[in-house]
Amino acid sequence: MEVARKMHAVRIHEYGAPDVLKYEEADVPVLAPGEVLVRISYASVNPFDYKVRSGSTQSYLKLKLPAILGIDLAGTVEQVGDKVSRFKKGDRVFGRADFKAGGSYAEYAAVKEDDLAFAPKSISLKEAAALPVVTGTAMTALFDVAKVKKGMRVLITGASGGVGSMAVQLAKSVGAYVIATTSAENMEMLKSLGADEVIDYTKGDFSKEVKEPVDVVFDTVGRDTLSKSYGLVKRGGILVTSAGMPDETLAKKYGITAKGFQARIDHKRYEDIARLVDEGKLRAVIGKEFQLSELKAAHELSESRKARGKIIIKIAK
Repeated sequence: MEVARKMHAVRIHEYGAPDVLKYEEADVPVLAPGEVLVRISYASVNPFDYKVRSGSTQSYLKLKLPAILGIDLAGTVEQVGDKVSRFKKGDRVFGRADFKAGGSYAEYAAVKEDDLAFAPKSISLKEAAALPVVTGTAMTALFDVAKVKKGMRVLITGASGGVGSMAVQLAKSVGAYVIATTSAENMEMLKSLGADEVIDYTKGDFSKEVKEPVDVVFDTVGRDTLSKSYGLVKRGGILVTSAGMPDETLAKKYGITAKGFQARIDHKRYEDIARLVDEGKLRAVIGKEFQLSELKAAHELSESRKARGKIIIKIAK
């Protein structure tokens, strides 16, 4: 009987606070047909990761424990399974792992071929790991749902976070006028990404600083920020949120459409992301980097909702 290869990984054996994340040895995944074994160089943290870790998603997502969390990844192809046609050993790739089968907080992950694309040629794998989920989420909200195009006025709340920082660049890439909300320390960063106006929400009610109605609000904050955003959209416009449930009563009051959404993220979307990066229209915004063994601290930062850009996890030695 063949002995399973071992790797370092961070697993949860129970749901709970960040200290349930355990840095330990695990088996290297065995490939199924259609899967690619990726040697992961970098992963990154998404808010959904800590929601799963805490157990708050159990009503619709139950994991077989112990489980490796983590979605975003960038690395090199180590091995390809049967029926894989697009990749070969040594290819630089980025995409997402499915932590129901084995996530990206590990040295290796078995990833479905459709969940990978060739990494952008013009950037490092570290930068590539910051892109998949947040960029795919922003593209879905702006282009699939809100149909943002040239000349539209777009308000993006929480614009210095992972999704927001991508949304600013994507809206600008099609010629929209972008208004962004953030705290004072991130204002210059957002201007460098192309925001036409930046509002410091810590100085007071941000909604009073939006002087003209907008065509689109993309809310990434939720709570009071979301409720104050309905009245900023012109009649016939749209509010899209990734951080709460749309309020149909408020939407009807202001004569607008309000929608939540499920991100559409697959290899074709990753190919679009890679193209935009290599064309110089999109860049990763990286906040803080942690080692895999420091994942507890990375989750604590993510959960604080004070992270700037993406939290990166270095996997490869």
